[in-house]
Amino acid sequence: MIGETIVAIATAIVPEQGSVGIVRMSGEKAVAIAKILFHSPGSQKWESHQILYGYVRDPNTQETVDEALLLLMFAPRSYTREDVVEFHCHGGIMAVQQVLQLCLEQGAKLAQPGEFTLRAFLNGRLDLTQAESISDLVGARSPQAAQFAIAGLQGKLAYPIRQLRLTCLDILAEVEARIDFEEDLPPLNQAEIQSQLSQVLTDVTQILNTADQGELLRSGLKVAIVGRPNVGKSSLLNAWSRSDRAIVTDLPGTTRDVVESQLVVGGIPIQVLDTAGIRETDDRVEKIGVERSRLAAQSADLILLTIDAQIGWTDADQEIYQQVSAQVPCTGGVRPVILILNKIDLAGTSDDLLFPPVAKVVRTAAALNQGIPDLEAAILETVQSEKIQAANLDLAVNQRQAAALTRAKSALQQVSETIANQLPLDFWTIDLRSAIQSLGEILGEDVTESVLDRIFSRFCIGK
Repeated sequence: MIGETIVAIATAIVPEQGSVGIVRMSGEKAVAIAKILFHSPGSQKWESHQILYGYVRDPNTQETVDEALLLLMFAPRSYTREDVVEFHCHGGIMAVQQVLQLCLEQGAKLAQPGEFTLRAFLNGRLDLTQAESISDLVGARSPQAAQFAIAGLQGKLAYPIRQLRLTCLDILAEVEARIDFEEDLPPLNQAEIQSQLSQVLTDVTQILNTADQGELLRSGLKVAIVGRPNVGKSSLLNAWSRSDRAIVTDLPGTTRDVVESQLVVGGIPIQVLDTAGIRETDDRVEKIGVERSRLAAQSADLILLTIDAQIGWTDADQEIYQQVSAQVPCTGGVRPVILILNKIDLAGTSDDLLFPPVAKVVRTAAALNQGIPDLEAAILETVQSEKIQAANLDLAVNQRQAAALTRAKSALQQVSETIANQLPLDFWTIDLRSAIQSLGEILGEDVTESVLDRIFSRFCIGK
């Protein structure tokens, strides 16, 4: 219930790490509870946007729980537009948990995931696109993803959506006025209406085209390095990640499990999986690693098939290629494969090598850190050619917003078809209303409680 006072730990708590832990409380009883628990020596004033110094004490035993700071933010000048107080305690586990428990004992309720931001939305502090941008900012895995989230928080998505919705509302008002007062008004300017609808449809389509970029920046790209044993997969990962994540030796079969590394390429977060060499083996441990390699390849968005440029393309390489380039079960599409010709420093010329069709061919000498920029460029080009990435954007919609935009686009196309078929004005209003409702859902103006629950359940508890 929005009238209840809620409380939660608002910072990540790790034993023996972190200098400050924050307990956040919002609601009409927040200040009253704080006055019971917090003792501020001297004549410090309990005023909005003031920081008080003092001690948190158990009101039953008067035992000091922590030396802390108290931040006061009175309604409506707060994140939730309610009275908000924050206890800034020493980091760790015990202090913040004890303060949280004292707040609960005084009548506060433990906040649900995203409940602070939900209250900010319900109280008009944020629209739904801004609320979702906060979640995106917290979970951003690259600088570009963070910038897109900031753009959404600043209203760069909400503003154009709101303007498009207002245009549709104006058109609907004109049409309904002609239906109700046809004899008292001049004829409807059909050409002007069609021009406006065409522009709205163009703008909706343009915003909708950012969905793939948004999904890519939020979820990232999973890339699997696969190939025969001892072709340099682990050396490639180490050179790419500038670390020694994987063990490198001259012995085939050294990597027995999937090794992961997190990178950012061109603003896109990438999870790189270095897999065990794929081959037939009687070694039980290596056999498990090979099977995990196959599973990792099946779950990847992009495959880096690595071969030894000294040896060239072999039957074993061909078998691996056939396995990893099979159709993706969930989409029916073909998983892109980039061929890595590694150890070119030992192979001399490799221009005469024959291999099957792949998205790109990259020549590397991983042991010498050569070819990594070419590899990253090939990945970005492949991603763009697969229409996963859209360029030159300053915003990107998420899946929920894209679904609503798709419904709005369909409704607008139906309106245009209705006008072209010269159907009565009453038919125009049906799809106009549908487009207006879909655009309103993006902003949170026409959204169900179940949708809100699904959105805010993905937030952390203290947000």
